[in-house]
Amino acid sequence: MIKNMKKKINMVVLTFMLTLPFFINAQESNLGNWLVYIGNKKVNDKWNIHNEIQYRNYDAIGDLEQLLLRTGLGYTFNDGNKQNALLGYGFILSENYLGDTNEKITVNEHRIFQQFTSKQSIGSVSLNHRYRFEQRFVESDFKMRFRYFLGLNIPLKFSETNNKTYISAYNEIFLNTKASIFDRNRLYGGLGYKFSKNFKLELGYMNQFFETSGRDQINIITFVNF
Repeated sequence: MIKNMKKKINMVVLTFMLTLPFFINAQESNLGNWLVYIGNKKVNDKWNIHNEIQYRNYDAIGDLEQLLLRTGLGYTFNDGNKQNALLGYGFILSENYLGDTNEKITVNEHRIFQQFTSKQSIGSVSLNHRYRFEQRFVESDFKMRFRYFLGLNIPLKFSETNNKTYISAYNEIFLNTKASIFDRNRLYGGLGYKFSKNFKLELGYMNQFFETSGRDQINIITFVNF
């Protein structure tokens, strides 16, 4: 039963990755690049410190869209590291274009957030749920937003001893507490490699779409546990 389920999931992910470019081409979109570092420092069996840096560009590199710095203190509820609650803070520097001009305006945002993550496994497939509530101080404006993230990792076994390569995919929806409720949605598919249990690297393709427009990103993501 598990083998059949794994085959079905593999087919879903493969179909998603094959059809994503056609879905994206149907939208008004520009290709950008995100360089992402995600780190986790384990203080003891219960407590951890999250740290994150994201350098987002409008194009391949050199045209800054956003610089995001995020940190937080988390607490794990069980020995299997399956459930974690975290209180965090983020600073976001945005460089937004003014209409169709080449002029930019700088926007600073301070963000407080609370999140809960839950992990589960179906055979060799790993599922990750993340619920995040954000309080956003954007210049002189205050906003709140809810986010739900569903991700999965599927190992690719080329041999009995080589299972370091994996497929990664996720969908994350953003909902505002005020109109309009829908903020954005992110759809991602990528290929990852585990260099060790504490270090892995992913290269992926993400589409971020809004009500009337969309943007595409090539994502390079580094995960470090120490």
